Amino acid sequence: MTKSANQMWGGRFAAGPDAIMEAINASISFDQRMARQDIEGSRAHAAMLAATGIITDKDSEAIREGLLTVLSEIEAGEFAFSTALEDIHMNVEARLKDLIGEPAGRLHTGRSRNDQVALDFRMWVRDQLDALDGALIALIHALLGQAEAGADWVMPGFTHLQTAQPVTWGHHMMAYVEMLGRDLSRVRDARNRMNESPLGAAALAGTSFPIDREMTAKALGFDRPAANSLDAVADRDFALEFLGAASICAMHLSRLSEELVIWSSAQFRFVKLSDRFSTGSSIMPQKKNPDAAELIRAKIGRIFGANVALMTVMKGLALTYSKDMQEDKEQVFDAADNLMLALAAMEGMVRDLEAQQDNLRSAAASGFSTATDLADWLVRVLGMPFREAHHITGALVAAAETKGVDLPELELAEMQAVCGEITQDVYTVLTVEASVASRTSYGGTAPSQVRKQIARWREELA
Repeated sequence: MTKSANQMWGGRFAAGPDAIMEAINASISFDQRMARQDIEGSRAHAAMLAATGIITDKDSEAIREGLLTVLSEIEAGEFAFSTALEDIHMNVEARLKDLIGEPAGRLHTGRSRNDQVALDFRMWVRDQLDALDGALIALIHALLGQAEAGADWVMPGFTHLQTAQPVTWGHHMMAYVEMLGRDLSRVRDARNRMNESPLGAAALAGTSFPIDREMTAKALGFDRPAANSLDAVADRDFALEFLGAASICAMHLSRLSEELVIWSSAQFRFVKLSDRFSTGSSIMPQKKNPDAAELIRAKIGRIFGANVALMTVMKGLALTYSKDMQEDKEQVFDAADNLMLALAAMEGMVRDLEAQQDNLRSAAASGFSTATDLADWLVRVLGMPFREAHHITGALVAAAETKGVDLPELELAEMQAVCGEITQDVYTVLTVEASVASRTSYGGTAPSQVRKQIARWREELA
């Protein structure tokens, strides 16, 4: 074994780790992403140490200024990260010592790497939640734009991917607004719940130094310090909540992606995707592939996988900190990167999307899509029980299918052969436009209702 350059373990160990141990133990390859949060937390800690008289104002000022120099070196790409120093905390502290000397050793008073990493990671996730909040709002606005443009465009609504009833394009777009609105709510709820500072919990039991945890919590934008030192260092619920919210959001994006893939096909021709979010084929010159949608659809796999991975890491850990918890970050980093990329790509696709109004209307009018309107007319006008109306409508659909026409094309006499009470008035409900216009119940597909929901969302987001 070779002597490690990392002396943080003091005199407890006679020899340093060999290369394999160093490789498995080091986290600097990925936790350097938390450099800004680490330095921000350390600056707040140093200010508090001086305010409580634990260290001198002079040492605190030297530490805080030195940390700014370290941050500028990292942001400029001039910082040499070392695996021998294991993690972002020790890399920063070692460089700080190079810059300011002996006062750097006072920075770690009253804290541990356990509460330090819990703080850094929590702040990083909080920043990601804020970024996710903005990305969701941007995509919701893109969907609102589509919904407003096509509030009264008729398209088929599906169950089992079979034609069910006519709906409006605007109504369909607003369904995704509702989904993403719930995602936004989960993001904000998670942020509120996780906004407690673990700093000052130290290794696990708190500290005997007269620290001011309220001061550091406030300086770092937290609502309060965490109330239990054991939980403060052991908790990764905030990361799991982030991954849970990310997984549900990615699932919503995947569902919309699936529809875009289907709708843009030659068999549907409901939408036209822009060239910016499509690719061609190396052999088939006619192809325009919805690759962006397909890749977004696949992101759920790795994001959901990250959620399962971290849940598995945490499930068997006794309180408080175990080295297993070093495996908490890479999954979260990867999920955050991929979700933000997927949201940006989806926003671009939705903004560029061209709905093919004529094709949507033609498809909406096929497949006996106004059969329910016929049944409702029999109930409303003739006073039939719905089950009887359902049976008569089924017989009329069968008659139209045999003749090779849709319901509005059946002659009145043909309808009366099934039910003699039917009058000419029935044709007023058999167009797709009449169908969607009639669905005026709250949350329904009528253009008037769609516009009300668009206005409500624009007001909420404003």
